[in-house]
Amino acid sequence: MTARVFIDGEAGTTGLQIRDHLLARDDISLVSLDEARRKDPAARREALSAADVAILCLPDDAARETAALADGLPVKLIDASTAHRTAEGWTFGFPEFRAGQRDAIVAADRVSNPGCYSTGAIAILAPLVAADLVPADHPITINAVSGYTGGGKALIARYEDRDIPGFKPDVFWNYGLTLAHKHVPEIIRWSGLAHPPIFQPSVAAYAQGMLVSVPLALWSLPKRPESADLHAALAAQYQGSRFVRVVPIGEAAGMKELDPQSLNGTNMLELFLFADDATGRAVVTARLDNLGKGASGAAVQNLNLMMGLAEDAGLAAKAAA
Repeated sequence: MTARVFIDGEAGTTGLQIRDHLLARDDISLVSLDEARRKDPAARREALSAADVAILCLPDDAARETAALADGLPVKLIDASTAHRTAEGWTFGFPEFRAGQRDAIVAADRVSNPGCYSTGAIAILAPLVAADLVPADHPITINAVSGYTGGGKALIARYEDRDIPGFKPDVFWNYGLTLAHKHVPEIIRWSGLAHPPIFQPSVAAYAQGMLVSVPLALWSLPKRPESADLHAALAAQYQGSRFVRVVPIGEAAGMKELDPQSLNGTNMLELFLFADDATGRAVVTARLDNLGKGASGAAVQNLNLMMGLAEDAGLAAKAAA
């Protein structure tokens, strides 16, 4: 079986990476528009009609426009924008985060790709809330750092037009200071939280790779869990997963630092638990490639599931040597 795929917005960062994932595959054929016709609604509907799946790598309003153009057509949609991540009728495209989600994606015609930061946050929080180790109404803080590619073309240009010597204060900053980051609604909904978390993202002077951390005062939680309880809940949720690895407690305990770039080029997500049970403190950290499991890799994984192809087709689970 050959699946026909239209990438609407293939010239953007995520679209180009998805295209690279698919070009070498003999089970995929790409439906493309020449540059002069990419913004023509009639041409886009024509491309949608010719495809089995369309992947929307567009700003939110344009993604909604394409979704409307697809009404009445048999094409399946994967939306990589923020537009439909909490919308009714759309299935959240994170196969591993809870039981039954993979089957829901397999059966879906409309799938919303998760955001990069929210992939890490939901991977941490959803199993802990579901296991009642972290109450839904517990105050949650999320700290994160990403490479600059997560900010799209404008931020990429801001960095790559300059000579940046490394990870320095003048090129490392917090943002989302209004506490209204676009990923917060999906984190609330899909983690099962009752209140918005305090989410503090940062950008650093490297291209891609991400760390997302949730600190927890274990002594403040009603069940007073120990770190082993948190680890067991995470390990149970992701047992057998090809693309989510829960790092053993002993391995994490011996670590002095985390490189946010070590999973670049893969569709992997790793979860680390760092804890001091004597004082009742823990930090759970997710590491992923913001352009991999946080964007293009997730889209390809969802495409594979929706088309009945091997889930790992075209995706790397290990970084290139």
